[in-house]
Amino acid sequence: MFGEPVAHLWVWGVLLLLWCASVSAADVVPWPCPQRCDCSPETQEVNCSRKYLTAVPEGFAADTKRLDLSSNRLKTLSRRQFSGLSKLQELDLSNNVLSMMEVEAFQGLQSLRMLKIRSNRLKIIPVGVFTGLSNLRSLDLSENEILVFLDYTFRDMASLQQLNAGENDLVFISQRAFVGLQGLQELNVDRSNLTSVPSEALSQLGGLVKLRLRRLTISALPNNAFRRLHQLRSLKILHWPSLDTVGSNSLLGLNLTTLAITNCNLSAVPYAAMRHLIYLRYLDLSYNPITTILSNQLGDLLRLQELHLVGGGLLRIEPAAFRGLPHFRLLNVSSNRLTTLEESAFHSVGNLQILRLDRNPLACDCRLLWVARRRLRLDFDGRQPVCAAPERARGRRISDFSEGELPVVFTCRQAYIPDRRPQEVLAEEGTTALFDCKAEGYPLPSITWLSTQQTMLTSMGRIRVLANGSLEVRYAQVQDSGTYMCLATNAAGNDSIFVKLQVQGFPRNRTAPYYPEGGWSTTPYPPSTNTSAQVTNPYPFDAKTLVIATTMGFLSFLSSVAICFVFMFFWSQSKGQIKHTATIDFVPRSSMGGGGDGDTGRFTMKLI
Repeated sequence: MFGEPVAHLWVWGVLLLLWCASVSAADVVPWPCPQRCDCSPETQEVNCSRKYLTAVPEGFAADTKRLDLSSNRLKTLSRRQFSGLSKLQELDLSNNVLSMMEVEAFQGLQSLRMLKIRSNRLKIIPVGVFTGLSNLRSLDLSENEILVFLDYTFRDMASLQQLNAGENDLVFISQRAFVGLQGLQELNVDRSNLTSVPSEALSQLGGLVKLRLRRLTISALPNNAFRRLHQLRSLKILHWPSLDTVGSNSLLGLNLTTLAITNCNLSAVPYAAMRHLIYLRYLDLSYNPITTILSNQLGDLLRLQELHLVGGGLLRIEPAAFRGLPHFRLLNVSSNRLTTLEESAFHSVGNLQILRLDRNPLACDCRLLWVARRRLRLDFDGRQPVCAAPERARGRRISDFSEGELPVVFTCRQAYIPDRRPQEVLAEEGTTALFDCKAEGYPLPSITWLSTQQTMLTSMGRIRVLANGSLEVRYAQVQDSGTYMCLATNAAGNDSIFVKLQVQGFPRNRTAPYYPEGGWSTTPYPPSTNTSAQVTNPYPFDAKTLVIATTMGFLSFLSSVAICFVFMFFWSQSKGQIKHTATIDFVPRSSMGGGGDGDTGRFTMKLI
């Protein structure tokens, strides 16, 4: 009954939908796309890359979000070059030949989030170029020829979070260049010609979290180099071949969790500079000529988890080197010159998860037994350590040893001093005394000498330990008398001997011998045949001393006379006209002793 009307309604509905669709299709405006560019209306992207463009094309859709103009031949950007693209979010101008950007070149791009101007020929960025980019998050200026960052270059970029200024020719960064970048979190400055750390400019970046300084030619990191960067968490100083000094307060005020100082010229771990970094978790000192990690120097880094020191020429990691580091879980010391790594170096080997010892000349003895026993639990990161000694283990990986081989191969022989003959030396004051101490054992024992006060002696000073283990006492003094101990130590145990030194003072009737600068006498004066008698010298001085004193006195007298004559001469010249002759009248006395006959005589005398 109702079937036919319903069918008619259905047909009319279909026709109405088709008519609406045709009207809509007629009203659609095609998405504009510049010539020689590829456009995608669905994603609102315009790709003009590699089109040999010499100028920015026109005719972009107003709602374009991504514009790629990379790898063209663009030379300049005019003022308001991209006006009308108010919804643009990403702009790529990389790999062009841009040498000039006019002020307000990007005015109108208030929605722009990412701007790439990498690999161009910019030498200077005029103040005001980035005006209008208040919402920009990332700016890449790397691989240009920029020489200087002027004051307020980035003033209008409060939202900028990432700035890559690497691979430029920067020689100077003005103190106020980064003013306005209060939101900047990451800054990269690579391969520049800076001669010092731009500390004052960096201090404007109070919100900075990551800082990378790569391939600089600075030789020293001064104190307070990164002041006021309290939010900084990651600092990477990479490839500074001249850097050999890190000031003790250079990192003061930082709260780093990551620190990398790699490919530099540090000869020692900068303990003093890092002492306050209690939040540090990751430390990388690879490719520095560091030879030793000292004991009990890293204990202040309470949260340290990883230490990387690859390719550093490392010779020794001392016992207790990582004491006080309860969270320490990764040690990478591959490609060094380590022969061993003792268990006592760690706070707890139970916390250690990853250990890289590969490419070291390891001696597989009792000192590495703890590694062998944990070979199935430790993660070697796919690079197994290989034995270089002893001969029976050479070339074998630690993981290849069976459980039964461990107590046979990984063994040591206790230190032993074979020559135990008493050494007692009686020496006169000013002479040299020498004591021998040679030890055997495997590994080769180290020799330590303790003074009479039980303090450790070194290779420096008047009382010193020689390279062969002997003890040398130069210019022996009475207070040097006493008992000295030689201690031989290796991983299997210790051995010791004692030696005695007795130094005789000079008798009162003799003067001390003279020792030239840098030398000493090994021949003492012959002892006196009568030590109870005191022999006195009748003359207070010897003949040589008297001759010298007389000669000096005579020369002093002559000098005084000469000075007086010179003074009188100049004084006489200052008196004006002076008679140089004098006439004297006299009455000669008679030969008979009388008073004379009154005749007078006269003679003239010339004054000199």
